Amino acid sequence: MSGFAVIFDMDGVIADTNPTHNIAWRKFLEKYQIEPTEQELHDHMYGKHNSYILSYFLKKSLSFEEIARLQFEKEALFRELYTSIAQPLPGLLTFLEELKKNGVKTGIATSAPVENLDMMLEQVPYLKEVMESLLSEQDVSKHKPDPEVYLKSAQNLGIAPAQCVVFEDSVSGVKAGLAAGMKVVGVTTTHSSQELPPCSAYVSDYLSLDFAFIQNLMTS
Repeated sequence: MSGFAVIFDMDGVIADTNPTHNIAWRKFLEKYQIEPTEQELHDHMYGKHNSYILSYFLKKSLSFEEIARLQFEKEALFRELYTSIAQPLPGLLTFLEELKKNGVKTGIATSAPVENLDMMLEQVPYLKEVMESLLSEQDVSKHKPDPEVYLKSAQNLGIAPAQCVVFEDSVSGVKAGLAAGMKVVGVTTTHSSQELPPCSAYVSDYLSLDFAFIQNLMTS
């Protein structure tokens, strides 16, 4: 075993889902006569939990039951749009094979509902084979930028937080990884490297990544 773990966020990291989330949010908000600008979606959707997004766009505080109902409605719309086009980011599966070959433990830590995670695992079955920790919204009480989901992932994997590398595409996700005491690689599918908090490295895909990349990060 390498003694390292690599933990991936899902949206924008495992797969470039955010363009479809953008469409799903627009369709959902249209029903409530709300037309968000592209800037609003950029600032108030990406990397944010649904409870925040719903409160922001609907301009009112919502009960737990209302959030659950509205979130299910929007996420069901997303899954309907995305299921048939789901695919991992370029190079991800080869990178995962390389990590497993070298004894690296791997997990997914997402703020998305478990139904979205299940959909991704069905559409990209290899993920189910290699991920030793799978955490979604329902597994934590605090959402990113709180580090709970990453600390819990490290615990599941039996690896100290300082020996973990996080791949994240959102500001709140990067902050969560850093707060957990982990090295963070910024994935620039959603935000540019300039928009993200300082990370140990930045990538747009996994095509050039290998085990040596992780080794170098952990020893630098």
